[in-house]
Amino acid sequence: MTKKIILLLCLLSGFQVANTQSLEDQSVLWLKKFIKIDTINPPGNENKAVEFYRKILDAEGIAYNIAESAPGRGNIWARLKGGNEPSLILLQHTDVVPADPKYWTTDPLSGEEKDGYIWGRGALDMKGTGISQLATFLHLHRSNAPLNRDVIFLATADEEAGGYYGVGWLTKNHPEIFKGAGLLINEGGSGESNDKETIFSVEVTQKVPVWLRLTTIDTPGHGSMPNASSSVTKIIGALNALKNHSFEARIIPPVDAVFSSMSLSADEEWAESYADMSLAIKEPGFLERLQEYSPSQHALTRDTCSITRIGASSKINVVPPESWAEIDCRILPDRTSDEFISDFKFVLSEHDVRVDVIMAFTSAVSSSNSRLYKAIEKITGERHPGSRVMPSVSTGFTDSHFTRDLGIASYGFDPIIVPEKEFARIHGNDERVSIEGFRRGVRDLLAIISDVVYD
Repeated sequence: MTKKIILLLCLLSGFQVANTQSLEDQSVLWLKKFIKIDTINPPGNENKAVEFYRKILDAEGIAYNIAESAPGRGNIWARLKGGNEPSLILLQHTDVVPADPKYWTTDPLSGEEKDGYIWGRGALDMKGTGISQLATFLHLHRSNAPLNRDVIFLATADEEAGGYYGVGWLTKNHPEIFKGAGLLINEGGSGESNDKETIFSVEVTQKVPVWLRLTTIDTPGHGSMPNASSSVTKIIGALNALKNHSFEARIIPPVDAVFSSMSLSADEEWAESYADMSLAIKEPGFLERLQEYSPSQHALTRDTCSITRIGASSKINVVPPESWAEIDCRILPDRTSDEFISDFKFVLSEHDVRVDVIMAFTSAVSSSNSRLYKAIEKITGERHPGSRVMPSVSTGFTDSHFTRDLGIASYGFDPIIVPEKEFARIHGNDERVSIEGFRRGVRDLLAIISDVVYD
């Protein structure tokens, strides 16, 4: 009897390995095909991605729902039923940012395999992650093993333009997706390898976007007869005031955790400062040096504003009645958007300028003590000896801010390990993912999610 049981377990183990291997092979093929599907936003056309996933789910016999938030802006989700633990959502966006072919080595939508990589827009952000989530979801379905919670596969539109036709729309129009959910995994963190070590970063919060539009109005006229002031000179004055203002530096607990973790492997020049950033930011000249060294790290120390768009006259010899500028501000998640906007207006209080809010989100921080976060620590530690996990604060934003607003512990993480120099390809030219790294990431994500959904 014992021998039979042992034999059965061995056979099952062999099936598990074979099934996983098969999924890896399928995942590589799916990713190549997925990249070829044009979901560049704008306009998005995410219905094409929905159709791609629909065919796969149909072949697996998995029920799903589809909803269009606007013509062509499709979203798809499916659910595996489980026990009474809070549901887990595998969240991905299917849209990608534009890519100019003339600056690429390959066609950005080729999905070409070359030099051990899969090339194309979305390989890293985030069609590769999406396929890894699909592989995990299908494995759970195929295994037919009892789950301790529902698992939801959710592929959405429009993240690259704010998520209003994707997760933002779904939270309002299909709240049943999120009801009872307690955990969510999304983009925003990954493995990073350098000469010293491998670090897995898990995004637990993000700087909050506050997008503002400045407008000035004055008397129009002919360019040959300039007035003492104009809408253009007013907008320039306001922008100069903003350019010369630095919002107060501060180190909030999640940021302190990030820098403390970084101090363990930082160069000697920075290690001591990272270990106590609250003290370091008070040192004369430190923040200026940090900004020159790493703008992304510097952005974690304060609220920031970037002047990104300016408009005025449509004709060179016309002084316009109205000028405008758009400002991309990102605030640390320890304060509200309203508080920041009040401070922003005070900075420009001596200038005749109207401030309108284009977009402003709320802030929240996900705990590093959840079962999902602990599973990430456990599995990466087992599979990548010597690596470590650190919480991260994203200077950008993802759809996770919508789900954190619902009280769902949301994490940005994909276990794929990306060489430090490759991160510049995200939203850049020649985006690509290592096939070996992608396959390993598929295996690792499956192991992490399995640790969460099986008791």
